[in-house]
Amino acid sequence: MMPYQPNPFLTIGQQRRIILASQSPRRQQLLSEAGLLFEVITHDTDESYPPQLLPPQIAEHIALQKALAVKSALKAEPDVVIGADTIVEINGQIMGKPANETEALYFLNQLSGKKHRVITGICLLSLNRCHAFHVSTIVHFYFLTKQQIEYYVQTCKPYDKAGGYAIQEWIGLTGIEKIDGCYFNVMGLPVSRLLLEMNNF
Repeated sequence: MMPYQPNPFLTIGQQRRIILASQSPRRQQLLSEAGLLFEVITHDTDESYPPQLLPPQIAEHIALQKALAVKSALKAEPDVVIGADTIVEINGQIMGKPANETEALYFLNQLSGKKHRVITGICLLSLNRCHAFHVSTIVHFYFLTKQQIEYYVQTCKPYDKAGGYAIQEWIGLTGIEKIDGCYFNVMGLPVSRLLLEMNNF
């Protein structure tokens, strides 16, 4: 991870207490490299959701639950809590984090040779305000052989990745044909949109 360097173009102010409610090292890296000073605090969260929600609403709902769980556990009010959740959707099927190797293999077999949507929901939560939004990116995979899929899963063990893969790892370098939208959203955090929303929050 790059050392923290303040971003002179942020209007949100570096003196504010900003909390990222995520254990994801990728989200932490992206925010740090963008020049945002923040703390990382997480809390156990129920990631279930009402069945009638559409995929973008699902991502926003889980992001809100993550932010609320952290905010309710704090003794002092932060200026803003950032909750985030990324899901993969293909033909109406929602893919979160695979529970095991079998599910990771299944996910990648479903994605092979097709396009899918990566959706990251973001929730900004303060004492008196709550603002949720989402960003979608379309990812096109080349056809992946059984051997490629097994090699990736066994080597990288992508069990903490929505859809069972990370675009910045081997599978992204060798298996992705193109993307339509924000690359960093596929990593788990659409940083430029987040900073814009925070400046307006």
